[in-house]
Amino acid sequence: MSVPAPPDDRSPGEAAPYPAIIRVPESAESHDPGESAEPMLPEQVRQRVIALTATLLPGLPFDEIPDTLRKVARFAPNRRARLGGTAIATQLAADPLFRQRIGRRATSEAGDLGTAIAEGTPVGAADPVDVAALAYLVRPAGWFDLVAAAGDAVRAEADSAAVSEAVRAAEQRATRAEHDRAVARVEADKLRDELARVREELNQLREEHRATARTLRETQARERKAAEMLATEKGRAKSAADRQDQELRKLRSKLADAEAAASGARAAVRDSRTADDARLWLLLETIGQAANGLRRELALGPADRLPADLVADATADRPDAPDRVQARATDNDDPARLDQLLALPKAHLIVDGYNVTKRGWSEMSLEHQRKRLITGLGGIAAQTGDEVTVVFDGAERQHGLPPAPRGVRVLFSRKGETADEVIRRLVRAEPSGRPVIVVSSDREVADGVRRHGAYPLAADSLLRRLSRA
Repeated sequence: MSVPAPPDDRSPGEAAPYPAIIRVPESAESHDPGESAEPMLPEQVRQRVIALTATLLPGLPFDEIPDTLRKVARFAPNRRARLGGTAIATQLAADPLFRQRIGRRATSEAGDLGTAIAEGTPVGAADPVDVAALAYLVRPAGWFDLVAAAGDAVRAEADSAAVSEAVRAAEQRATRAEHDRAVARVEADKLRDELARVREELNQLREEHRATARTLRETQARERKAAEMLATEKGRAKSAADRQDQELRKLRSKLADAEAAASGARAAVRDSRTADDARLWLLLETIGQAANGLRRELALGPADRLPADLVADATADRPDAPDRVQARATDNDDPARLDQLLALPKAHLIVDGYNVTKRGWSEMSLEHQRKRLITGLGGIAAQTGDEVTVVFDGAERQHGLPPAPRGVRVLFSRKGETADEVIRRLVRAEPSGRPVIVVSSDREVADGVRRHGAYPLAADSLLRRLSRA
């Protein structure tokens, strides 16, 4: 029978919960001087004795359990050996009757192994630690020898493990030494290759030095020849300069005559332009009066609602809708182009909200993306005075949003509708001829609004414009 070892829940460095030596009282030594003295039990045997006793203790009748161990018998199995080990070891050493009762039960539980030990029959294939533990409890003839043999076996096993560890360490050192030698050979080969390369570079440098010296001599010869030619050309240049001075004086005289003629021509142009300005002013005045007359005839008053407001009313019922995936950017992402378009009179800027925010500030939450974009668009509306509309998909809409800045209209798509479709409806609602700028990197949106006369720009153009502001 394999006797379980006691569970060890101790922290590192904590002492064992039971004594290292289990001894009987001195009065018991008078029974048999050869076998009554308690031996020095090996650590594994001592643990096996405590574990075996802790396992069998609850099976004893209550009146056979010593008073000191009755509380221990009620412990949980995994705590009995750990917390009651000291009391069990002391009782085994001091109470031969208790030890005999545990020994009888251990012999019965061990089966053939326990019967063989009780009869003193040699056991060859059994674990020496189990044999020594049972022998300590049963104490047949020669049990001291069984305990001593278990100690020798444990020490032999420890020595064998130490020898195996030493052999393994030696093999590891030999492997590391072989690896170091291989690395050294590789490094030596590298150094030899490097030396050969350096020598080759040195030969090349020497050849280059000789070629440079030869080129220097040739250059110096050409420089001397060029100096001689320069002196000759200086004489020729002096003669040419004198001729140029004479020509310059003639040209200055002709220039004075031309300036006088140009002054007369500019005066004539000014007179002609004044007449053209007068005719243009008269034409514009006529057109203005005609427009005012037409407005009075048609009874047209100032518009209190813009086309985009009508589209915004259609999106009033806007439950959540799935967010869409950002597509490719349009070709035009120049912020200067955006400034030019915003400078047009009565321009309308329409922004594909999440297409811009996820391209510029994807690391932020959707709430902070919306807030940052709307705040930036408020600055553009304040600077340009243009109409600004930003459209978001309805999936992330949250109630209780802060009020939009002055001049900025914030829309969310309805259920079953995307922000792209809302943007197309906004563009279609505008009158022909009004400048409408649509900011989106979605290729389908750009192509769709371009067909209706809008100016599509990439999201990067607006992001650069906002970062510049």
